[in-house]
Amino acid sequence: MAIERIIDTSHHHDDADEQVIEVTLRPQSFDDYVGQERLKKNLKLSIDAAKKRGEPIDHVLLYGPPGLGKTTMATVIANEMGQSIRVTAGPAIERAGDLASILTNLADGDILFIDEIHRLSRTVEEVLYSAMEDFKLDIVIGKGPAARSVRLDLPKFTVIGATTRTGALAAPLRDRFGHIHRLEFYTPEEIARIITRSAAILDSKMDDSSADMLSTRARLTPRIANRLLKRVRDYADVNGDGIIDTVTAEKALSMLEIDELGLDPADRRLLESIIENYGTNPVGLTTIAALTGDEATTIEDFYEPYLMQIGFIERTPRGRRVTAKAYKHLGKTYKHPD
Repeated sequence: MAIERIIDTSHHHDDADEQVIEVTLRPQSFDDYVGQERLKKNLKLSIDAAKKRGEPIDHVLLYGPPGLGKTTMATVIANEMGQSIRVTAGPAIERAGDLASILTNLADGDILFIDEIHRLSRTVEEVLYSAMEDFKLDIVIGKGPAARSVRLDLPKFTVIGATTRTGALAAPLRDRFGHIHRLEFYTPEEIARIITRSAAILDSKMDDSSADMLSTRARLTPRIANRLLKRVRDYADVNGDGIIDTVTAEKALSMLEIDELGLDPADRRLLESIIENYGTNPVGLTTIAALTGDEATTIEDFYEPYLMQIGFIERTPRGRRVTAKAYKHLGKTYKHPD
């Protein structure tokens, strides 16, 4: 059973106005990009070296939970390199011919960003191997006995791949990336800075205390922080004078049923389902999916990372287990497992 979640970290492509706002909030340079300091330091060095040599930057793989800024980082890399970026997604490239069409339309130094790169089909992957390594494209012309293979030269381009599941990426593809970086969860202080920056861009008046409050509810994720800011901004415009203060923010978050740690009803339902049915005993992912009505991949990609980050769920060899910390947060009595 799918539930619309305000703290959903997935992209929403059905709201054109939302997409326009999302683009305007995206940082365009390393100076504007808050957080991920280690990653920025390493990428800056590689970009400076590539520009000094007059070469494209080596292929980059960005991985980590959704909403942490992988797409934004790809755009920043392109801007810092002074190159154009072509954006696509793994599921959108259905056939090898689709990829060939994209690659042959690139120019020297262009960046090809592939979101959800782990969802590329095997046939498309095989075409991408030689393209990334040798900048060559092997295509077959004709059919049957008359078929012949032709190798085309490609411009020297850079692939930036983004994935939430590095384990699902084929090893030969993963090995062709010169830079492999994980995006980490942000600190509350970094999230507060992101919220303050976004509020200024949206021309919303907001005090530091309100930004701090929202930062603790944003699950350490910029995408959620910006989404919460927009919803609190809506509440302030309709029920007040448009100024976001702590009272207004608290009322808006209460209406959205988001608690002080950023958990929404879906998170609490997941934890309570495990507790009610299995207590402190470990339980398998497929069983949790059956309990909640969500897909196992949804739980693994969207629920678990943050719940594990704050210590509410832990993985054991026998499955997932709800911790004493989660029991306390939910107001339930914890009994040590036998």
